[in-house]
Amino acid sequence: MADHIICYDIADPRRLGKIHRAIKKQAMPLQYSVFLFCGSDEKLQRCLDELHQLMDPRHDDIRAYPLPQRGLRLVLGPSALPEGIYWAEANLLAPEPEHPAASWTTLSPGTNP
Repeated sequence: MADHIICYDIADPRRLGKIHRAIKKQAMPLQYSVFLFCGSDEKLQRCLDELHQLMDPRHDDIRAYPLPQRGLRLVLGPSALPEGIYWAEANLLAPEPEHPAASWTTLSPGTNP
């Protein structure tokens, strides 16, 4: 099972709403059009097939990028997760930022927070 980043650029607001609602059921939103998908290759393919049915390939763009299993994951800016909530398989260790506008979190799989 691999994690993927799924992102999209949808030209039509109605299609955008449909695609956004569909992907929110299967992946965690990280930013407005960027989602983290955790699941098997088969589930990923089903997700992408569903999104493909909703998009117009002449005007829209949907991409999925695999994340390395043991790579460094860094978040700059506010977290997508509420304070005190952690991914079960991730370690969220971060010192308090020195600048109030700066916030970062290092995610390292396999270590408890």
